[in-house]
Amino acid sequence: MKGRFFLDTNVFVYSFDLSSPKKSAQAEKLIRTAIQTRGGIVSYQVVQEFFAVALRRFAKPMSSTDAEQYLSTTFRPLLSVHSSPALYSESLRIGARFRLPWCDSLVVAAAIEGQCDVLYSEDFPDGQQFGTLTVSNPFT
Repeated sequence: MKGRFFLDTNVFVYSFDLSSPKKSAQAEKLIRTAIQTRGGIVSYQVVQEFFAVALRRFAKPMSSTDAEQYLSTTFRPLLSVHSSPALYSESLRIGARFRLPWCDSLVVAAAIEGQCDVLYSEDFPDGQQFGTLTVSNPFT
């Protein structure tokens, strides 16, 4: 993995998915690499979306203590893109140009703002380009 890369929410959710061991192992590997190399980033939105799922929708919801620990050890080193009027404006332009839903356009805009080469996600077609940003589905 060369250059910076962005991890979408589904990577973090799959890292806890015991029903899909291959996806879980791949997700864990990406997260570990992101932290160890300092090449991976996330946005505030990924953190929010992950905890919305982890605290309510996991088969065994994450406790607030476990969530605090995960925030400290996993998200804190990766969190690089925060909300801003400029991010929202760019997201609106991306959404209109590529006909993306709001949440997806926010992810793309955050990856671009974070100067990432790759966006790891299964929410877009594998190989899709957004300027110099390339989508890669790590689960195919």
